[in-house]
Amino acid sequence: MKLFFTLLIMVFGLSFSGSAQSKLTHLWTADEKLPTPESVLYVSSSDELLVSLIDGDGSEKDGNGGVAKLNLDGTLKDAVWVEGLNAPKGMALHGELLYIADIDEVVIIEYPTGKTKNVVGVPGAVFLNDVAAGPDGKIYVSDTRNGEIYVLEDEQPSLYMEDVPNVNGLRVIDGTLYALAGRELWKIGPTKDKEVITADIELDADGLEPVGDGSFLVTCWPGQIYHITAEGQVSKLLDVQGKMNTADLGYNPKERTLYIPTFLKNSVVAYRLD
Repeated sequence: MKLFFTLLIMVFGLSFSGSAQSKLTHLWTADEKLPTPESVLYVSSSDELLVSLIDGDGSEKDGNGGVAKLNLDGTLKDAVWVEGLNAPKGMALHGELLYIADIDEVVIIEYPTGKTKNVVGVPGAVFLNDVAAGPDGKIYVSDTRNGEIYVLEDEQPSLYMEDVPNVNGLRVIDGTLYALAGRELWKIGPTKDKEVITADIELDADGLEPVGDGSFLVTCWPGQIYHITAEGQVSKLLDVQGKMNTADLGYNPKERTLYIPTFLKNSVVAYRLD
């Protein structure tokens, strides 16, 4: 009888424990000083990282901003690939065009030449923050302070959705738009109806990346990184508040590597998702 109960406990223990919780393993910290890095974009076609650099105040039109390139080991590839921006933040690549959120404009850069193709002003925008590209070529841009999402079609902007409080990170996955709205992760349907995947993020969220298995990686600027399952279960992977910021991350699904811009620490840190 004792053996029976022991086996029973073991079976139920295995069934309820599920898979082991994911964790982060530090890989490298970029040695080069990167002036106020806000966002990292992993480019699979060239195996390089694009890093948006505010280099000053995030709301000021000072012309100090730009985009640098890093190799996947964190070494500097090009410190001044793009220059003359103001306060560049989120980026998205569609085809051979890179779209960059820059306060109240979307700057369109030819990739990989780095030449500016167009600068699209977004009427009414005050703090454009993240960018996501759909497979149909639609470009979505969040305005955190206005709580709005805009869409660019053929480089023409229009208001897509209102009342998305503190909206920041955006991603289009299988044609569906996902958005970080304050401490919530939303799935936005074709009629702009929302499904709240989770409301359990501890702080206002910043960066959003799909892992590839239906789950998500989420950063919060003050120094937190989360893993969120497709069902909305939230687990904290890192909390470094007071030590460094964790802004808009990039993610390399082939190597399961996160690239974290540290903002005020002027660096990028890489972690492997185990």
